[in-house]
Amino acid sequence: MSIDGYIDYQRREYCHDIACPIQGLLDREDAGSQGYESIRNICKTDCIHTTYEFHHWLIAKGYLVVRPEQD
Repeated sequence: MSIDGYIDYQRREYCHDIACPIQGLLDREDAGSQGYESIRNICKTDCIHTTYEFHHWLIAKGYLVVRPEQD
């Protein structure tokens, strides 16, 4: 759900922006192929970057993390 006047983070935008070498390998494979899924598993279980790096990238790019108010 987008907020008016804002854009949503696009999947793997961080990975592409920092030129992640694993993302480069993934980009060479056809989505859904065995090679793609094998490389994707690296991202899912053994990412070479940290959440700290990702969150600081989000801040530097002006992203906001929001949630709806709780009733």
